[in-house]
Amino acid sequence: MSRIYDNIELRFEEGLLGILANVGVKRADFCAGYFNLRGWGAVCETVEKLPGDYIDEHDERVFRICRLLIGMHRPPDELIQQLYSCYKRNEPPDSEEVRRCKRRIGAEFRRQLVRGVPSARDEWALRRLSAQLKAGKVTVKLHLREPLHAKLYLAHRPEDNFNPIQSIMGSSNLTMNGLTRQGELNAEFGDRDDGAKLSRWFDDRWNDRFSIDISADLAQVIDESWAGENGPSPYEVYLKIIYHLSREARSGMSEFTLPPAFEQDLFDFQATAVKLVARHLDRRGGAMIGDVVGLGKTITACAVAAVYEMRYAGSTLILCPANLQEMWRKYVRHYDLKADVVSIARRLDVRSMRFYRLVIVDESHNLRNREGARYHNIRNLIEYQNCRVLLLTATPYNKDFSDLASQLRLFLGADDDLGLQPEAYVRDIGGMREFGMRHADVFLRSIRAFEQSPFADDWRDLMRLFLVRRTRTFIKENYAKTDPVNGRRYIEFRDGQRSYFPERKPLTLTFKTSDGDMFERLYSDDMADRMAMLKLPRYGLKKFIDEKRRQAAGANERELLDNLSRAGLRLMGFCRSGFYKRLDSSGIAFLISLYRHAVRNAVFIHALEHRLPVPIGDEGGLGEGYLDDESGNGDLQLTFPVDTEYYRLAGKRHYDELAATGSDAIGWVDSAYFTPALLKALRQDNRLLLDMLEHAGGWMPKQDEKLNALAGLITQKHPHDKILIFTQYADTANYLGTQLKLMGISRIQAVCGDTEDIQDIVERFSPRSNQVDPPPPERQIRVLLATDVLSEGQNLQDAHIVVNYDMPWAIIRLIQRAGRVDRIGQEAEKVFCYSFFPQEGVNRVIRLRERLGERIRENAEAVGSDEVFFEGNAQNLTDLFNEKSGILDEDDEDVDLGSQAYEIWKRATDAHPALKDRIAALADIVYATRPTHDEAPGQGVVTYARTPTDNDVLVWLNEAGDYVSQSPQAILKALACTSDTPRLPPLATHHELVAGAIRGIRDAKPTTMGVLGSRAGTKYRLYTFLDGYLRDREDTLFATDALKQAADNIYNLPLRENAKYILGQMLKRGRPAEEIVETVLDLHKRDELCITTEDADAGAREPRIICSMGLRNEAPPASPGDTPAGSCAGNAEPQPQGQPS
Repeated sequence: MSRIYDNIELRFEEGLLGILANVGVKRADFCAGYFNLRGWGAVCETVEKLPGDYIDEHDERVFRICRLLIGMHRPPDELIQQLYSCYKRNEPPDSEEVRRCKRRIGAEFRRQLVRGVPSARDEWALRRLSAQLKAGKVTVKLHLREPLHAKLYLAHRPEDNFNPIQSIMGSSNLTMNGLTRQGELNAEFGDRDDGAKLSRWFDDRWNDRFSIDISADLAQVIDESWAGENGPSPYEVYLKIIYHLSREARSGMSEFTLPPAFEQDLFDFQATAVKLVARHLDRRGGAMIGDVVGLGKTITACAVAAVYEMRYAGSTLILCPANLQEMWRKYVRHYDLKADVVSIARRLDVRSMRFYRLVIVDESHNLRNREGARYHNIRNLIEYQNCRVLLLTATPYNKDFSDLASQLRLFLGADDDLGLQPEAYVRDIGGMREFGMRHADVFLRSIRAFEQSPFADDWRDLMRLFLVRRTRTFIKENYAKTDPVNGRRYIEFRDGQRSYFPERKPLTLTFKTSDGDMFERLYSDDMADRMAMLKLPRYGLKKFIDEKRRQAAGANERELLDNLSRAGLRLMGFCRSGFYKRLDSSGIAFLISLYRHAVRNAVFIHALEHRLPVPIGDEGGLGEGYLDDESGNGDLQLTFPVDTEYYRLAGKRHYDELAATGSDAIGWVDSAYFTPALLKALRQDNRLLLDMLEHAGGWMPKQDEKLNALAGLITQKHPHDKILIFTQYADTANYLGTQLKLMGISRIQAVCGDTEDIQDIVERFSPRSNQVDPPPPERQIRVLLATDVLSEGQNLQDAHIVVNYDMPWAIIRLIQRAGRVDRIGQEAEKVFCYSFFPQEGVNRVIRLRERLGERIRENAEAVGSDEVFFEGNAQNLTDLFNEKSGILDEDDEDVDLGSQAYEIWKRATDAHPALKDRIAALADIVYATRPTHDEAPGQGVVTYARTPTDNDVLVWLNEAGDYVSQSPQAILKALACTSDTPRLPPLATHHELVAGAIRGIRDAKPTTMGVLGSRAGTKYRLYTFLDGYLRDREDTLFATDALKQAADNIYNLPLRENAKYILGQMLKRGRPAEEIVETVLDLHKRDELCITTEDADAGAREPRIICSMGLRNEAPPASPGDTPAGSCAGNAEPQPQGQPS
């Protein structure tokens, strides 16, 4: 009776190997519908041992060992029809037609080899098959006469007179599934007559003229794949990564054309940015140009607007700070753009505005507060018109990553599927399940998921989708030429004019100090102790609310009180650090701040003492702008009263003025809602403030050595040069402007936020760079004092001297200010950047800041500060003081990945054009191994894959399988190499590490199934409510299937943000059950309740492996028998996992 092989009781693989291993078997014939190249490993050793025999084929004696006929791999029907027509005419098919058939079949087998994850066993088997095909031990033909689905396996033993042919026939293809895995039905036949008939059937089809030999083609497919013996070099694998990472940029280069008006005006790096940004806008609806200051974001954005105007016949809306409107209008007029320029502060009439295809938001980092009315107004316009959004900012990461998220949310929905997730954060908290527990209502591939992450790698990964950012160093390295005469780097205009890159030179400007002077008194330990003791109760009103009275409050007052809770500690920390920063700006600015703070406290004290309503600003305290200088005549105040009676009267006067204004910006809260502790804390703070004012004494400009040092710089060191002086505070700018004029310095102007006609002042200071005719000498400005109102968007490069009057807190601010004059068109060889320090050195400043920092950390109220205290570290301060070269250059690690990859690709292919085709033709999954850099963290493997949602993932695992990095910039730096980089034998665990990386990508499925989160969360409360509602109404008409399905979805899936907000408010306000149920059903019906399973499972398919690169510390000793890990020479099989061959 025939033996049955069904892969259940007996595996077909065992039966096939059994008949091949029988005594006397010389050769084998296989016929299968489908052949998987990786499945050959099951039989390759046994076939290798067969001795072979001569047989008749087409009246010739040929030597064969194994013949394989494939019947279901077929080229397109039109190619087969062409072959038929030739045979019908009794003509041999054209060789080109046969080649076309083979190419199509070869492409199909190539696709086989790039599916799934590679293994050492697969690699070994494929190399053995290639060797057998090339040696003639295996011959493969493709049957094209008709689709052939037969499965027949014959073992020939001609010297056996009783049973010369053993056969198995059934359902198994020559694939791993057919051999071992899926249920099959195969029967073994040993009858002599049966064997002869089956052999004749095979020979008839093998010798059919519609069966073409593809043996050499299959060998070529294998040799050109990742399993080939002679794989690519490390440099080629590196360039393959670069090729794929730059695909957006390359597509943009070919897809978009520059408008004629811009072809002569743009540098190459700007033209590249235009096309890349246009690509981002088309694919994702939004983009950000984040080039550092001075690289021409404005003209680049205008070119993008022109591209959209030319391509889509649409108009553009440009939203910018009020002081930049005239500059933008000049560009619009010059390039004849169909664009409107509107102040970013102006309220937009969303419903009646004309339609815009594109909205450009200049200085978009100013929109970091998405709770503000201005933000919501702009967001509503973008959503209503469904337009594309281009953001411009030199500081994408302004204070923290939430700033960046706010900007992206102008065009991204909270639950939009971004196609990638915050990998570093998920890994840090312990994986997907933990993410689901912590953030039950957050879709893992949404912007909300990234908002949970504090990791820069996650945000850089996200910004690859939207950001184009280049630094000055990047432009110099990739676009600039070198002047052979002076060695300076420059970029060239289309007409041949050159714009040189100046050297940024940090310089120290010191001022004298002496015991007991004004500087010493302000920087004393006593003053620091008093500052640290301030409670700042106006910025922590939440702590002083009477909770019982709050519960009984009406809706309007409760909303005001709730707003106080949201302000609180964050503003308290911000106010405290603001004191210190004003002290480092100027003594007078610090004293003015103390004085104003005391007056504002007095307003609250007056209200509480007389049980009057308390005035509350937008963020819980009174804004800084409502209180003018006490002099009332515009003169700068230099002395400050210290008696309590003065402040009692001032508090009453200002309270009455506020009450009389009726301003909508001020809310009023009954003083009864606050506990007596608030009045006590305000009185205590005012006593401290008056002590501090008394300790400081009046301010005497003639004794201000810092001011005198500045005057000396202007009149002695640079008596004829234009000088740009920056300070963070208007009080300091006005003080300096007044005092320097009194010292006889002319042609000086101060610019602050409320200065009128700023553009006119800018053009009088820097006419050449603003392309206007120089005004008469008496109207020109030589010394320009400015707050950071001029640190955005202005061309000031007629000057080459920048003075930072405030002692530096954040190095990034100094870099940005230097960029105001270090711009395209700067003619000076050096840009001088002065920073102020006391003459005795930097150590005292560092010690004082450390002391103040310790006091802040000791005070728990400051934990919620809006920003990091002391953004510049001690080393930065020391480097500035010592005038270290390069301290004011930008960090090149912030260059966007697309731009970086494109320039690497362009340099490589410009030098060697043949690389374009060579790299593009490299098969997926190819790999190489290179020596590690000296600073690299040990050996490992970098795997580059693409997710099913078409996003790039780079994963670096060490030998132990632990993550080293997923930062693309860090990984590219580690992989960077040249054509001379040697190709080393791979690690024994190379393929195992690739498989581990792919598992990490594949297993990170965005699911929060069955997680309700915290009991206080909306999801938990909503599900509990619906569950109870359904139980109470079981077997009634109210317990509908739709409601049950909605409840199940709420349990299993994340809530959409809008649904979460609406239903959360309804639960919070105690709306009727029927109203909540009706809302749930409506949202469910419109698919706006939960992020559906289809959304969540979009990434469930397999990632595509592009390539991998091994990193070895050193090459093992070479020997003639060396082969890559997992592969073998001769008949040797790969060693067990992790062991060297």
